[in-house]
Amino acid sequence: MKIVSAELVASAAKPAHFPLEDLPEVAILGRSNVGKSSLINSLLGGKRLAFTSSTPGRTRQINFFRINQRFFFVDLPGYGYAKVIRSLRDVWEELIRVYLSERRQLKVSILIVDSRIGPTHQDLQRVGWLQQKPLPFFIVSTKADKLSRVELQKSLKHTQSLCMKAPVVIYSAVHGTGYDEVWARLQPYISMRSSQS
Repeated sequence: MKIVSAELVASAAKPAHFPLEDLPEVAILGRSNVGKSSLINSLLGGKRLAFTSSTPGRTRQINFFRINQRFFFVDLPGYGYAKVIRSLRDVWEELIRVYLSERRQLKVSILIVDSRIGPTHQDLQRVGWLQQKPLPFFIVSTKADKLSRVELQKSLKHTQSLCMKAPVVIYSAVHGTGYDEVWARLQPYISMRSSQS
């Protein structure tokens, strides 16, 4: 994928702030500090649009990045943010639920897991929830550069077995492993108009 333009269009704290454009959207979700921002920046050819931090819970709104004037990457707040007060976590959870359940522009979701530890209980809860929805999703297992080839194969099999054979892409933002496969999986969805059924 050749990235010609990429820009942050909106940071939405409520559904009323979601963009009105009729463009297909790719939701990117995962635990706090799992590498969502690094994945986004890597897929955009190193453009530092998404803020990366060692502190979990930095993404506190839904961020909409318009790519090539054709589609959106949608960065959802990370879950598992233990140091965030419960009331704020509940607000984020409801915002995420509304977006994933009701956003007609949403065409496909990417769930990110850490290849070093595999899917957590919270990740598996998300997998179960996504599998009940009509829209497609796949899993990106990040930080693959931290593991050996043998360890990666074990991690892949472990993730596939726990996630009921959902598609899994091994990814490294450092080496670009998985870059072409992620874009190949996204291509059918980002080429359609959101008004299509």
